[in-house]
Formats: sequence, structure tokens, C-alpha cells
Amino acid sequence: MRTHPAVPLAVAEPARRRLGIFTTADLAERGVSKEEVRTATRAGTWVRLRTGVFVSAADLAEVERSGRRPGLEALAVTTSLGRPSAVLSGVTAAWVWGLPRPRTSQSIVQLTDPHRWRRGRGWLMTRAELPDAEVTQRGAYRVTTADRTLVDVARTWPEIHAVAAIDAALLRRLTTEEDLRRVLDRQANVPGIPRAVRAAALADGRAESWLETCGRLTFAALGLPPFVPQVELWAEGRLLKVVDGWYPEAALAVEFDGRVKYLRPRYGRTPEEELWQEKRSEDLLRSLGVRFVRLAAEDMPAARRTRLETLVRRQLAVDGPREREFSEVPREAGRWRGTDAGDDGWLSRADDGVGTRRPG
Repeated sequence: MRTHPAVPLAVAEPARRRLGIFTTADLAERGVSKEEVRTATRAGTWVRLRTGVFVSAADLAEVERSGRRPGLEALAVTTSLGRPSAVLSGVTAAWVWGLPRPRTSQSIVQLTDPHRWRRGRGWLMTRAELPDAEVTQRGAYRVTTADRTLVDVARTWPEIHAVAAIDAALLRRLTTEEDLRRVLDRQANVPGIPRAVRAAALADGRAESWLETCGRLTFAALGLPPFVPQVELWAEGRLLKVVDGWYPEAALAVEFDGRVKYLRPRYGRTPEEELWQEKRSEDLLRSLGVRFVRLAAEDMPAARRTRLETLVRRQLAVDGPREREFSEVPREAGRWRGTDAGDDGWLSRADDGVGTRRPG
């Protein structure tokens, strides 16, 4: 029976820190011959990502299962290039930081290098100034800082996506308004910076989802009064609900409903339990005079906005109760409820099987 070469432990263990990637140089240092490498790749035990850069088939499957293929491709490119001055940037850096991105964004690996411009298969290196203060190491990834990343993408992304990314970064405290302003000021003469300045001015770190950002900007575009984001509603001595938007005079709550909240509820609840808990809380609040407007992504396109505006204005025309048996407490900052904390290229997450199933 023919056996396939195993990745030596002295190679496999460091590889776990970079999504399972290892190189021919790593293997040669541990005495693995070129013939053994060819045998393993022909058999499909190892997969060649780029010249001299490999990952085991088992690890590749685990990377794809956990949605981390963009990180694997990024590490394969940087490993292949071997340029310490080149750092991940743009949409690739946004992925590393776990920021929301346009679905149509490019899948190529984006890098920035202060010394040269280059393009290759599946990657693009842009030449641009890169101060040390705007470069950091996030686990296995050498990447632009969150503030530099936001400014870079906001120069080219559509407004809603740029603002949503800044909202998310402010919410998670990956950056601050001051840090953003510092990068914007330094890049005052860079093409696209006016767009980035406008996006930063529209940002609000209390928005807890892309849909909330989209809703806030849509309301403003329709000339609707601004709502107060993220307000706690209390009654009977307990917190009943945190609403996405709140109009105090009308006692009107605005909720932006994404499917994820119901398909993958928090706190270990089932979708049925999430819906039931929400119904119970809202029933009590409605009995106290609170009204709700629930909106979904389907309500935001241009063809539906007239209906949306009419609905909200009709609700705002009715005053809320004068005597209130509930209290409202605006939050100074949002509280991140997401699960995408970004990626650091490290493979020993609790649910991560990379590096744990290696063929003998």
C-alpha cells in the first residue's frame, strides 16, 4: 500500500498560525524531498496554492468550511511575494478586520507597497505612501490599520457601503473619529478623498448592522426627521427592548429587520424562541402606547421609498401618550452584537479543525 508524505510536525505547527500554509523551503529545511512534494500533490494530499506555497487538502476543506478562503489566498500571495514592505489593504484588509463589504467587491487580493506597483494572478499591488503608524500586524496578517483601511475603501466604495464599514469599525472600537480624521487630513490631496470625508461625516458608531446604516441614510435622503439610534425601553422595572431607532414625541420605534436575527438567534435561542420573546416584549410595550415600524432591506430600494416615507410620516403624525408607564434611555454607544470579529489567521479556534486532521 502506497503511503503519502506527512507534513513534518516542525512545519505543521508553525503553519497553524497562517491557516495551514507551508512552503517548499519549509519542507526542504526538514528534509522533505522534491519527489515527496510531487507525490503528495499528485495524490491530492497537498494542494499547491502558488509556486512553492502549499496547504493540505484537509486544511483547505476546513478553511473553506469556516469561510476563510480570502484569508488563505491573502497569506498565499504575501508568502509567495516575500516583500516585507507590501501589506494587505483595501477590500482584503476590510475582510481581515471583519468589516461589512459590498457583495460585488473584487475578489482579488489587494496590497499596498510604498515602493512599487505590480499586478499578478489574483492580486494587485498599489504604490502609495504608507507611514508606519498606518500599518499593523493582526495575527498572521501584515495589514493596514483599521482607520487607513476605512479611508482607502471609502474613496471608491458606494456611499452606503463606506458609511456602514465606518459605522461597524466605530461600534467595535477598531478606530475613533479622531484617528479617521488624522488619516483623512494626511491624504487631503489623494484622489477620492472628498468621498471618504463625506462618508466619515455621515457615520454613527451606534448603528449595529449594515441595514441600520442603510435605513438611517435612506430616512435622511427622504427628508424624514432623524431618529435617535439605539434606545433602551424599560417598563415594570426591567429592560424590555433596545430599539434601532426612536422618535420620542410619537413614542415610535423603528426596527430594521434582517433575516440573520431570526435564522441564527443569539444567546442559544431557537428561531421560534427568538420570535416568541420578541412578540412578548412588543405586546407589553404596545399596551403602554409604544408603536412600531418594522422595515427590511426590501423596503429600501428606490421603487419602495415613497411607500416607506408615507408609512413613517403617517405614524409620526400621531403623538405618543402624555402619561408614560415606560422609560426610554438612549445609549451613548452601540453594543456590537455581531459574530464576525475579523480574522487573524490563527487556526486554533474552538470550532476550527485546521491542523487537527492530518493524514499519516
